[in-house]
Amino acid sequence: MRLTSFTDYGLRALMRMASDPERVFSTAEIAEEFKVSRNHLNKIIQRLAHHGIVDTRRGAGGGAILARPAAEIGLGEIIRLLEEGQSLVECFSPIGDCSVTPVCRLKHTLAAAEAAFLAECDRKTLADIALPAEKPAIA
Repeated sequence: MRLTSFTDYGLRALMRMASDPERVFSTAEIAEEFKVSRNHLNKIIQRLAHHGIVDTRRGAGGGAILARPAAEIGLGEIIRLLEEGQSLVECFSPIGDCSVTPVCRLKHTLAAAEAAFLAECDRKTLADIALPAEKPAIA
């Protein structure tokens, strides 16, 4: 199974935020740290904010902060949210068109594998995968 870059970047950003949950992180800062597109990251943060995973703040000192404790944010929840609308294979899509579907035995195996993957992710929280806290630079 391969997650989209949308989910990958979202998880990285959340792992960084979980390392210092009281701190507001700017998207520019996170984008720079992980060498990802700031524009793409902004879209991810907007979706996370819309669904109550992060809170956003505008203006000087603005950015994103976890909306609730990392231990209350499940990985499965995050992955389902960020992968919304992305099917593992075409036949899982509502508009998927596969000529093998009437006799396919692979679809059920893949559906079970996807369910097992998400079940494993449901057993972990953002707190379990938080990055180590950044150490302040010594002058």
